[in-house]
Amino acid sequence: MQALPYIAVLLAAMLWGTTGTTQTFLQDGISPFAVACVRSGIGGGALLIVVLLMRKMNWRTWPWKWNIAAAVAIALFQCLFFSSIRFTGVAIGTVVTIGSAPVFSGILEWMLWKTKPSRIWAMATSFAITGCILLFVNRGEAVVDVVGVLLALGGGLMFALYTNVSKQLTKSAETLPAVAMTFSLCALFLAPVALMDGVAWIGNMQNFVPMLYMGIMTTSVAYLLFLAGLRLVSSSAAVTLSLAEPLTAALLGVFFLGEYLSWTSWVGVGLILGGILVLTMGSKTTSA
Repeated sequence: MQALPYIAVLLAAMLWGTTGTTQTFLQDGISPFAVACVRSGIGGGALLIVVLLMRKMNWRTWPWKWNIAAAVAIALFQCLFFSSIRFTGVAIGTVVTIGSAPVFSGILEWMLWKTKPSRIWAMATSFAITGCILLFVNRGEAVVDVVGVLLALGGGLMFALYTNVSKQLTKSAETLPAVAMTFSLCALFLAPVALMDGVAWIGNMQNFVPMLYMGIMTTSVAYLLFLAGLRLVSSSAAVTLSLAEPLTAALLGVFFLGEYLSWTSWVGVGLILGGILVLTMGSKTTSA
């Protein structure tokens, strides 16, 4: 079924959307960079052990160029996104980062691979980005800081780059070792930044259980689904579907954390769902 790859990417985004709620169980004052590093280390490390035991790696023929590029891109994405939030707040940082990523992905796909995004993608992306803006318009303290906005745009560009590079990686590597190596390398790249704030907090069971969930479910499982779907879904479409992440986070906040969504936010929810529906249903007539 042609819709299955789209559903896989959508499920991955929904798992990413649980990260924010899960982080509320962590002790206060833990560096987001340390969380990103440990999460990547657990997710990538667990899969790398499986890969090595299954002897899935061929070190000599491994596409290191694409793998290192993917790891650098996803590490920079996390650093830029978390940094932007410190300047602009959660609302603006999330809207600019997540909202700009589909646009950057479409541009990169066109420039690098000469693949022009479809009209279905353009329509779905317009709905989803507008929905994302409405979803966060009344959430959190919004501070329009130039540096913060630039960092957020950089984050959006890096996620788009990660997706486009990973698309090339999946052409010459299996999904399991690709995710394992990407996030093991990502953890190594983030380690110098994370170690400045320390990681002793992981020894506390209150922190260990949420981190284990984020490492296995929101990293290992989520990115396995994402890359599996990416094999048959265009990079631009995959990034648009990833807008299900803030949608999931917002709905979890309402139903589990007692957060409030204004009517404009609910309109945003509807638009994001509409964009996802248009893209998924339109896949039957659009080449991936």
